[in-house]
Amino acid sequence: MPFSLLKHGLFGKSFAPDLPPPVDLKPAYDVVIIGAGGHGLATAYYLSKYHGITNVAVLDKGYLGGGNTARNTAVIRSNYLTPEGVKFYIESVKLFKNLSNEFDFNIMYSERGQLTLAHTDAAVRAFRQRVEVNNHLGGRSEMLDRQQIHELVPQLNLDPGHLPVIAGLWHIDGATARHDAVAWGYAKGAAARGVEIHQKTEVTDLVIENNRIRAVKTNRGTVQCGAAVQAVAGMSSVLMRMAGIRAPIHTYPLQAMVTQPVKPFLTPLVSSSALHCYVQQTGRGEILIGGGSDPYPLYNTRSTLDLKEGLLASALEMFPFLANAKLMRQWAGITDMTPDYSPIMGLSPIDNYYLDAGWGTWGFKATPICGKTMAQLVADGGKVPELIRAFGLDRFSRFEQVNEMGATAASH
Repeated sequence: MPFSLLKHGLFGKSFAPDLPPPVDLKPAYDVVIIGAGGHGLATAYYLSKYHGITNVAVLDKGYLGGGNTARNTAVIRSNYLTPEGVKFYIESVKLFKNLSNEFDFNIMYSERGQLTLAHTDAAVRAFRQRVEVNNHLGGRSEMLDRQQIHELVPQLNLDPGHLPVIAGLWHIDGATARHDAVAWGYAKGAAARGVEIHQKTEVTDLVIENNRIRAVKTNRGTVQCGAAVQAVAGMSSVLMRMAGIRAPIHTYPLQAMVTQPVKPFLTPLVSSSALHCYVQQTGRGEILIGGGSDPYPLYNTRSTLDLKEGLLASALEMFPFLANAKLMRQWAGITDMTPDYSPIMGLSPIDNYYLDAGWGTWGFKATPICGKTMAQLVADGGKVPELIRAFGLDRFSRFEQVNEMGATAASH
């Protein structure tokens, strides 16, 4: 038993709060960050710790980490398609590995590897290309044959009724972490350096004068700002509309579910390119099942029976013995999808108004590197870091998309 817990029980010693108590909004801040999810909190953390910018307010209409940060499946990886994407996510994986030490707070990072199954010759060719790009830029991926797949995951059905498995993409760096721990680690570090985190503070409008952000209106009053960053996940296009920015984004629900806990049997994350489904076992023993986004745009986090049935049917093709497992809960997030399935990061048409949007289904795994590069962007007065230059909003008008369509077998 931890000594601090024993002391608390015997002598009534209180624990120090993770965050300071709520305070009133100040009239002005150097930087206002809209969105207290992983990205917004990480940006505030890196601004305060590495750039000395502490007069920062992080605003959220809900609760800290209560949006998509709390509604994803916590997958971390870097085996993308394009050099721009691979370089970006490799840096994020590197930061994830050291976050527990940096925070002095356990985020439960677990390197487990990701196995993506190929059912066709076309999938095999695509996976070989991804292996070459990933390894060339410092990642760790390789191709596996059927025997190697069987040795890695002996419980996997290699001959589902859909299509037999003929090969697999093994991504050694595939991992998971506790999403709430990541958010709280960044929040605690930022708050300790003077950043204010304001929950239940909804942004109602933006004040723009002479094409420059001047203030942010909220349900608790108006605050002046020298710069503003939006990091609101599935609501990105709504906020961009307030700024008069036309967003190349459509928003879709993304659903997942878990069974009741069972004895550990599955270490890697397993996904199927043909079944469009992924399965992993959590640290608590639950079998997590997820797949693609809903087929129609919607700003809603409801769950549906039809998607549940479809995902369960695909999961049972991979692991038939799960047929008797009992489903425990189902949930959804909302994802902001861009035409090329890459994020929108950097400058906006409004001076000093910076964009962190278009994350679709891959936002959690980018949390550390997104926070680091967005903080650098703000601290440097709008000089775009090289690592995110390719993800600018203006790429769509220049027809220079970063096409990551099909970068995974399912939406994570």
